[in-house]
Amino acid sequence: MSIVKKLKKRAEEPELMDDFSMGGDELHEALRDLRLLNQIFGASSPTIYGIQRLWILANSPKHLSILDVGAGSGDVNRHVLRWADKKGISISIQLVDVTVEACEEAQQFFHDEPRVKVELVDVKNLPELCVDIVTGSQFIHHFIGYELHTIVSHMHKAAKIGVVINDIHRQWVPWMAVWLVSRVVSSNRYIHHDGPLSVAKGFRAEDWIELREKLGIPQLIYSWRPLFRYAVVIPQNELLGREDKK
Repeated sequence: MSIVKKLKKRAEEPELMDDFSMGGDELHEALRDLRLLNQIFGASSPTIYGIQRLWILANSPKHLSILDVGAGSGDVNRHVLRWADKKGISISIQLVDVTVEACEEAQQFFHDEPRVKVELVDVKNLPELCVDIVTGSQFIHHFIGYELHTIVSHMHKAAKIGVVINDIHRQWVPWMAVWLVSRVVSSNRYIHHDGPLSVAKGFRAEDWIELREKLGIPQLIYSWRPLFRYAVVIPQNELLGREDKK
């Protein structure tokens, strides 16, 4: 079967990173290599796009709290901090993940940044309305079916302003690009296996429409962003209508 046909539906095969019995030094290396891949593919741009959209809807507050779920190294948030600095926003960011390796990498990456805190937390255990904006970058493609709906629902319940999802467009061009670049920049088994698979587990417009309907959240909006990503923004109900006044 050709890759084009395989990508018509979301892949359900689990990634190596979803096997918590593994990990260790090899996972640490994979997380470091992912930072390079994120830089090459401009992974931070859709997240900043979504955060700024919610920030404007919330009347551009001077203080903002963000919680990034399934954060890994959290490197995308380095760019979020720069965005906040340019806007004159006092920002705090909490990075949460369920693996010790990811938390250790994030703590090391942000060791000199007091605005960033790291915690070992499952998204399902987040308190309601605990933070202004909840983000997930290349996170929700790890889930399918009911579990996907549950994860996004927990993200939505935890956010006072709204949710920003940054995830991959399921298409043959990014699949080929990730397959090739991952082999050029890394020799890591996680990267070689999970990189192309993450594209195959990614999304198309119809997937976001289905998610919106399943969750019963009509305000979920999605936008295609370079390079082959989607920015999904879910504002809380009380913000609806403000965008028309901007």
